[in-house]
Amino acid sequence: MNIWWIVALAITVVLVCILRFRLHAFMTLLLAGLLVAGLTDTASLQQHADREVAAERFTPKEAESFPHSSPVKRLSGEFGNTVGRIGILIALASVIGGLLSESGAANTIVARILAITGPRRAPEALAVSSFIIGIPVFFDTVFYLMVPLARSMRKAVGKNYVLFLLAIMAGGSIAHSLIPPTPGPLQVAEILGIDVGVMLIAGLAIGVFSSTLSLASARLINHFVHVPFRESEADGTIHAIDESQMPTETNEDEKVMPGLWMSLLPIIVPVVLITLGSVIRYALDAGHLSSGDATEAMLFVGDKNIAIAVGVALAFRLVGFIDKDRRQTLVSRSLASAGNIILITAAGGAFGKMLYYAGIATAVSDLVDTDAGLVLLPVAFLVTAAIRTLQGSATVGMITAAGVLQGFASSESLPFHPVYLAMAIGAGSKPVSWMTDSAFWVITRMSGMTESEGLKTLAPMSTAMGLSALVVTVIAAWLVPAV
Repeated sequence: MNIWWIVALAITVVLVCILRFRLHAFMTLLLAGLLVAGLTDTASLQQHADREVAAERFTPKEAESFPHSSPVKRLSGEFGNTVGRIGILIALASVIGGLLSESGAANTIVARILAITGPRRAPEALAVSSFIIGIPVFFDTVFYLMVPLARSMRKAVGKNYVLFLLAIMAGGSIAHSLIPPTPGPLQVAEILGIDVGVMLIAGLAIGVFSSTLSLASARLINHFVHVPFRESEADGTIHAIDESQMPTETNEDEKVMPGLWMSLLPIIVPVVLITLGSVIRYALDAGHLSSGDATEAMLFVGDKNIAIAVGVALAFRLVGFIDKDRRQTLVSRSLASAGNIILITAAGGAFGKMLYYAGIATAVSDLVDTDAGLVLLPVAFLVTAAIRTLQGSATVGMITAAGVLQGFASSESLPFHPVYLAMAIGAGSKPVSWMTDSAFWVITRMSGMTESEGLKTLAPMSTAMGLSALVVTVIAAWLVPAV
């Protein structure tokens, strides 16, 4: 079967299963991956095997048997490979997020930034706080943590409720799509073969500028759209919110809160260690640094899993600030939440790999000339945005698009570092937030918006965030093509 028929059929299966039958994303992606694997012909598999032999990743014996392997074996093998690459990282990051949330450390970070910026710069404070917390914490949790602050500010100021809500999106949502260890950027880095440290540095740099531009868009939307201040409609019917993770109500004046540095270290230290490991690895590869015990030790602590584990160890210092009746179950609740993300991400990675085996990389390369230069970045943006808008999940959109576009990342004629391709995919995962997006329902219900108000605010804001990230990415790829 023609590769484009396979792609069209697979994407149709994803969209119909998620939108029409409400099938879980894990089951949907596995089904789509199995479908692609079953429709892939032996010739495409043989071509892949030959490339792997040439790259010395396959032995001749493995290359001989690979084209005759069963679809289930190929799918399950890549599922396991994906879990091996990202499973530990996501699980540990989820534990850090749980500790930050329930100990009050996240509130400490927000309160200190607010104290520095003052009430007049409250939108900037909300955006910065959301950006920082959004690095290790999933966006739904970030919004849950920040909305009470936005509502309190609205009560105090008497206006700009839309601005406060969108400021949270400008920070937390950008971090969710550009910066590992959140699952989307992490899996895109793995699919495209990009070092996680390089991905993290690029995500931080582009994310800061993108959030700044997005905040300007939030001010513009706030000028034209008014949302009345209502009582929150959040309740147990919203499946995107895990009620078991909601902290018990306490008197904040009586509760002892963790200090700022104790709150920040679980976030900052892993970022620094991963960055250091990437810099040392680059220096070794370029011949600027000689190998030795010291460099080996720094590479060890700079490994993404070790760095996040160090962050977990630092985060456990916050346990004393958590209610006693919730301490013993915190890790199990965090891991239960992470398990769902790991399964979806691994299934998406396996699905993307099945597309790769089917020859999608070659087909896209033939369709879009790799000499197209910077035009390739808007193409990646549009591919991701189309998938994300139709099926709702930013993570699924990023993983699927990365699987389709991964052939460009290894192209020798690519005029810029492949991390910019990953950033364009991340930018494309923002538009358009509407009824298919679970975050749309979380935000509207918790903020008290109606569906109509959500479409007037969240849809244009998510589009503005995506376009701003794309513009920054294109400019960065033009000015600094070699990272």
